[in-house]
Amino acid sequence: MDCRLYRKGIAFGLLAFGFWLLAAQNVYCQQPKANSQKWRDSLTVLNQQIATQPWSTDLHLRKAAANLQLKQWQYAIDEYAQVLQKDPRNPAALFYRAYANTHLRRFDLARNDLNDLLIIAPNHFEARLSLAVILQQIGKKQEALDQLNQTIQQHADSAVAYAARANIERQLKQDDAALYDWERAEQLAPRDPTYVVSHVDLLLVLERRTEARKVLDAAVKRGIPRGMLLEWYEKCKR
Repeated sequence: MDCRLYRKGIAFGLLAFGFWLLAAQNVYCQQPKANSQKWRDSLTVLNQQIATQPWSTDLHLRKAAANLQLKQWQYAIDEYAQVLQKDPRNPAALFYRAYANTHLRRFDLARNDLNDLLIIAPNHFEARLSLAVILQQIGKKQEALDQLNQTIQQHADSAVAYAARANIERQLKQDDAALYDWERAEQLAPRDPTYVVSHVDLLLVLERRTEARKVLDAAVKRGIPRGMLLEWYEKCKR
């Protein structure tokens, strides 16, 4: 496993996080040209429909989704604004407007929408995790950690939440707490190598190579291919 890829996955994949992980990567990934044309065609049809039904929330949400697929962030934001003008508590519009604003690095606006969404839906997993990542991005790591503590209280079975918290704890030099959270993430998602190499990476930074080797061996016994971990086995020998 390329360590650059795994670090990118931890630093950015956990965004979501939230919506970066749970929505953006799975739903709004880069589209092939054929799919891009499909979404452009959809926009043409939706614009025609909106012309005859300008106050249709469903049509504006569908148009905004097409804008997101095409990475037309400002157009999507404008559509969600129209939805929220009519329905200020619309969860989808708040959530995905925050997502779009994040791509434009308008973190304060995204934060506001997520806070509003959490007032409406306090247990919204993606929103709270996304808010934690935004707080992390703007340097408010302790506030981000507080959000992740709440996330884990509400969703104690989420490997993603433990991994996100471990990532911040590591930045805050709370190494023992981070090690615990990587272990919990591994227990909850035993076949995911990302959590294993993150755990091992921290152990190697702490020069605890014997423990790191044991973590790798346990991962192989759980069914993770040894070939995916060879780089980390080599690191344990140094």
